[in-house]
Amino acid sequence: MLKTTSKMLLGVAFAGGLMMPHAFAETSLNALFMAQAAYSEADVRAMTEAFTKANPDIKVNLEFVPYEGLHDKTVLAQGSGGYDVVLFDVIWPAEYATNNVLVDVSSRITDEMKKGVLPGAWTTVQYDGKSYGIPWILDTKYLFYNKEILEKAGITAPPKTWDELSEQAKTIKDKGLLETPIAWSWAQAEAAICDYTTLVSAYRGEFLKDGKPDFQTGGGLDALNYMVESYKSGLTNPNSKEFLEEDVRKVFQNGEAAFALNWTYMYNLANDPKESKVAGKVGIVPAPGVAGKSDISAMNGSMGLGITSTSKHPDEAWKYVAYMTSQATQNEYAKLSLPIWASSYDDPAVIKGQEELIAAAKIGLAAMYPRPTTPKYQELSTALQQAIQEALLGQASPEDALKTAAENSGL
Repeated sequence: MLKTTSKMLLGVAFAGGLMMPHAFAETSLNALFMAQAAYSEADVRAMTEAFTKANPDIKVNLEFVPYEGLHDKTVLAQGSGGYDVVLFDVIWPAEYATNNVLVDVSSRITDEMKKGVLPGAWTTVQYDGKSYGIPWILDTKYLFYNKEILEKAGITAPPKTWDELSEQAKTIKDKGLLETPIAWSWAQAEAAICDYTTLVSAYRGEFLKDGKPDFQTGGGLDALNYMVESYKSGLTNPNSKEFLEEDVRKVFQNGEAAFALNWTYMYNLANDPKESKVAGKVGIVPAPGVAGKSDISAMNGSMGLGITSTSKHPDEAWKYVAYMTSQATQNEYAKLSLPIWASSYDDPAVIKGQEELIAAAKIGLAAMYPRPTTPKYQELSTALQQAIQEALLGQASPEDALKTAAENSGL
C-alpha cells in the first residue's frame, strides 16, 4: 500500500526558554514511465528534479519499464495502489476509463491548456467525452532515409508513395549499395501494429465498423499484403520480424538501412556523431501515401500522463502532471519528443537544428490516424500481432490471417 511519508524535520527555536518544533510534511509520489523512445530516462529525471526543486514538499519516486510492460504494470498495481502518476498510450483510455484505472481530470484542465494544446493531441487522453490525463508525448511514425545512399543510387527525392519506396529500395539493392534497404519494427508486439496502422491509414482502411472488425478486407487487407510483399521481395531486412523500434534505430544509424519507419526520437539520435555513423546524412519526411488514395500516412502514437484512481495524493499528482506537460518544460526538452503546444512549432529555440523534423511534423501530426478505440483493445491488438507474424512467415495467407484475427479479437 502506498504510504504518505511524513518526515518531521525538527528545528529547535527558543522562545522564553521553550523549544518550538517546526514540522515539514513531505508527500511522496510514485510515477511510472517508459524506458524507450521519446523522452530519455535522463530527460525525465532532469524534469522531475526541476519540479521537486520548485516543490520541495513533494518527492517523486520514478520507475521506468519497457513499453511492453507499461500496461500490465499499471493494471496490476491497482490492487496495491502502487502508482500516483502513470504514462499511458493513446490506445488505453477506453479500457482504463471502463475499469476505473485513471481518474477523470476534465474539471482540472484550464482554459490555457484547452486553447494552447494542439486539438488533435487531446484525442490521446479522451474517452466518452472525458479527459483522463494530459497528452505528453505527441508522436507519429515518419519515414527516415539515408541521403548519401539515395544520392549514390541516383535518387533525387525520397518516395512519395509506398510503391515508389519499394521501387527505390529495389534500385538501391540492384546497384549493390545495400542487400536489404528497408527496416521495420515487426516483432510480435505493439510496434508491428503501429507500422500496420500507418499503412492502413495510407490505404484508407477501417479497423472497426459498427463496433465489429472491418480490417480483414479493403485497406486493412491491402496494408498487410504490402507488408508481406515487401518482406518476401528481399527488400526488407528479414530480421524486421523480430525488430522493435530501438533495433530499427541501431540498424539505420549503423548505415545498414536506406529507409526506416520510426518515431520522432530517432531523428536527433541518428544525427548525433557520438551515437551514429550516419550523422548529417539523415533525411525525414512524412510516411508515404498511396496513389489515388492518400498523399501521406500517419498514425497516432501519442501518450498521456494520468492520475490513478488509487492515488492518495491526487492534488500533488496533478501538480506534477501539469508541470511535466507544461510548455516551458516541453520546449526545453524538444529534441527527442515534440511539444503538444501549438505555438511551440514557431519557437526558434524548438526549431533550431531540427528544421526538417519540424517540417515533417507539421504535416504528419495533422494527419494522425487512430488505432481502434475499444475497451477490448488488448485482445484485438494481440490477435492482429499474431496475424501479421503468421502472414510474414507464410503460415497463413494475409486474408486467412486477418479473418482469424477478427474471430479472435473479442469483438
